[in-house]
Amino acid sequence: MTTQPSKNLETFVNPRPERDYTIHISTPEFTCLCPKTGQPDFATIEIDYVPAELCVELKSLKLYMWSFRDRGAFHEAVTNEILDDIVNAIQPYFMRVRAVFNVRGGVYTTVVVEHRNLEWHAPELVNLP
Repeated sequence: MTTQPSKNLETFVNPRPERDYTIHISTPEFTCLCPKTGQPDFATIEIDYVPAELCVELKSLKLYMWSFRDRGAFHEAVTNEILDDIVNAIQPYFMRVRAVFNVRGGVYTTVVVEHRNLEWHAPELVNLP
C-alpha cells in the first residue's frame, strides 16, 4: 500500500483572506481504539472553521485522521488533540470540532471543542425575511 497514515497536516494559502467564510469538513469514517478495552470506536468528526491566512489540505487531513486508527484514545482527549493540531497548523480565526461517537456500551458520546482568535470578531449574522 503506497498511502500511509500521517500526522503531517499540509496547508495552502487562503484564496480569499479578505473575506470571512466558513469551511465545513465531515469525516464519517473516523476510528480510534478504546484505551480500556482496545475495541474500535467509530465517529463522525465535523470541522467548521473560518480561515485566516492558511487552509488545511484535505488529503493530508484524511491521512491525519487515519493516524488515530490504531491508537487508544479517550473521546475527550482525541477531540481536543484534533483541534489543537489543526489550529497549530493553520491558525484560523475560529474553529469548532464536533466528534459524534457511535454507541459504546449503550452510551453515545458527543464532544465539542472550540478555538477562537481573540483579535477576530465574527461578522454580524444577516437575517433575511
